[in-house]
Amino acid sequence: MPVTDEAIEKIKAMIVSGELRPGARLPKEADLAERLGLSRNSLREAVKALSLIRVLDVRQGDGTYVTSLEPEILLDTLGFVVDFHQDDTVLEFLEVRRILEPAAAAMAARVMPDEEIAALGELLASLDAGASPEELIANDLEFHRRIAAGSGNTVLCSLIDGLSGPTLRARVWRGLTEENAVADTHRQHRAILDAIAGRRPELAHSWAAVHVAGVEQWLRGTLGEAGSPLG
Repeated sequence: MPVTDEAIEKIKAMIVSGELRPGARLPKEADLAERLGLSRNSLREAVKALSLIRVLDVRQGDGTYVTSLEPEILLDTLGFVVDFHQDDTVLEFLEVRRILEPAAAAMAARVMPDEEIAALGELLASLDAGASPEELIANDLEFHRRIAAGSGNTVLCSLIDGLSGPTLRARVWRGLTEENAVADTHRQHRAILDAIAGRRPELAHSWAAVHVAGVEQWLRGTLGEAGSPLG
């Protein structure tokens, strides 16, 4: 095992075991290197790598700390990674969304507070017929974000947020080019909301699956055409 990987594993073991808890400050570099049997250079490289994925927080002049390790922090790098993927790889992200978002909608139907459901309805009502494409997409993203948050599962919410980026371009293009796409989206959003408000998890799951599958089906057809806008 490369020395940097070994150093990463040793620091990780300290965190997993509870020896270094969220928010804890790491011992001084020289002390930690000696304690773990590492060179100071390999320890520095390990700290740099773990800070990039937000496990550690290096504070200049203060020291190095374990982050809160909250899912939204650790999974934030997911959005950075998936943004590099384009073309037909977007279909794979939509396939994952088709698995996760219906589950989030079903969970929201069970646990989402009434006041948040009411706010979700106000969000849909705020979109008028003359809305610009930018306003439509912003409303769409916020609608899905609130349902994910309403599931009560922070890991699921972070995963869905991370998957929004690489599918955004497809959703924008569909809204601009497919006839009735905007009306269909609004109708499906309303159906999902009604199912959540009615505390009907199975129905919320079904409508969310139909909703995401619609974008996926459109994209499969688009990518099969010459000169695809996503190419």
